[in-house]
Amino acid sequence: MQRSRTRFLTTHTGSLIRPPDLTDSALPAAVADVVARQWAAGLDIVNDGEYGKSSWSAYVLERISGFEIRPDQLKPLDWLGRDRDRFREFFTDNPEMPPALTGAPAEVCVGPVKYTGHDQVARDIANLKAATAGQQDRDVFFTSVAPASTAYQGVNEYYKTEEEYVYAIADALRQEYLAIHEAGFILQVDDAVLANMYDHLIQAGAQAYNHWAQLRIDALNHALAGIPADRVRYHVCFGSWHVPHVADAPLEALIGFILQVNAGAYSIEAANPRHEWEWEVWQQAKLPDGKILIPGVITHHTTTVEHPRLVAQRIERFAGIVGREQVIAGADCGFAQAAAIRRTHPEVMWAKFAALAEGARLASDRIFGR
Repeated sequence: MQRSRTRFLTTHTGSLIRPPDLTDSALPAAVADVVARQWAAGLDIVNDGEYGKSSWSAYVLERISGFEIRPDQLKPLDWLGRDRDRFREFFTDNPEMPPALTGAPAEVCVGPVKYTGHDQVARDIANLKAATAGQQDRDVFFTSVAPASTAYQGVNEYYKTEEEYVYAIADALRQEYLAIHEAGFILQVDDAVLANMYDHLIQAGAQAYNHWAQLRIDALNHALAGIPADRVRYHVCFGSWHVPHVADAPLEALIGFILQVNAGAYSIEAANPRHEWEWEVWQQAKLPDGKILIPGVITHHTTTVEHPRLVAQRIERFAGIVGREQVIAGADCGFAQAAAIRRTHPEVMWAKFAALAEGARLASDRIFGR
């Protein structure tokens, strides 16, 4: 994994706004185009925009066996925490929000969980390989979901214990992780639900959340076994939904779990109004030697395009805490959780990436003396 040795490198978290007419036949050309546009915008470490996936997480239910969706069995959206109660009128009045007050169809495990997505991941790998051919000197990343974020509306009716259930998911995901690693890409594991379940579980006491989270971190490391840490990025966010986010977990409650993951880099939200202040956490929680921090220095949460000088200030702040070579400038989260959901207009997304690149250049001039 490349480091910011002579300047601050730039990247993002994966999910980009899809073209409205994207089809399987148009996928190779679309991936080639979005890769080229990322480089043109000044991003150093790019991906396929997740164009081959239906969503950042739900896609995996199309690639594993053992689950059935039950529209008539609604499961509460526990991952929204107490915001459902604090802002009932907000959720009721906004039709774009998830069915926070009614629940969503349960994703029920009714049989053995096995990976069946070999053809789909091979297709996506081939498209990204073709789009990045001849650019072997550039790092390229490829996203996959974490065990904790798989079937986050899940109900286990098959496995005898929660541990068996979670590890079965991890064993299935390992097949995708290995395929990505063996293709030569940096594996990014996405894990919003690690943070999102905090507010719900902590109401039963810290031990309830700690047990839940530790099992899933252990299962993730099990799935990553044999993949060098410096070929893995771990992305934790607080969900991309445009909601109040008062129920978000504090980073200080998550950091101990995050740093256990066998990854070389940690991508974490740090640019939106709810979490920008949490740079303070890194003054106490030491980034392990040899690891990289990818803080969000632009956000998907607002339409306002960040000023490059503000981006530079954010980068410089983190460099002063963890060291300049340990920082890669990133985005808070994806700009399109699913094919039909976009967080900003595409023009705004690309303008934000340009601001990210320019801010990294300004910070590099000051910190590296370029």
